Amino acid sequence: MPKRFGLEYIGPDGQPHPPVMIHRALLGSFERFIGVLLEHTAGELPLWLSPVQVKVIPVSEKFFDYAQRVGQALEEREVRYEIDYTDEKLGKKIRQVEQEKVPLIWVVGAREAETQTVAIRDRRDRTQKEGVPLRVAVEEVARAAGWPA
Repeated sequence: MPKRFGLEYIGPDGQPHPPVMIHRALLGSFERFIGVLLEHTAGELPLWLSPVQVKVIPVSEKFFDYAQRVGQALEEREVRYEIDYTDEKLGKKIRQVEQEKVPLIWVVGAREAETQTVAIRDRRDRTQKEGVPLRVAVEEVARAAGWPA
């Protein structure tokens, strides 16, 4: 590169010399880094880095209102979420979200709407928790995502 730009310096011998340039790029570019990260994690990004951290799945359209309230609670704590408003069966919705590799799935139905809770499916450890109070669930995911209390 220095020769290409015609760079020179005068050395101790009074003669012009081309400078030595050391270029080091561990990964080369941001895009290459993201490619390596996605390949290394098989697309399963950690919660704090995932573009969608929580996917809220209402069991049926009767629970869209409660799903929106859950979404508002997540939004207040700056958690990235989406609500699945599709008219598919619950099993198909869950399989789709698992293929999208969203870290947390929150299912809401009649019991959850009545008790102000959520059912949580965690992609990382493949666990499922029923009846988690909404406020507690939102604070846990916000803390896990790295947001201060």
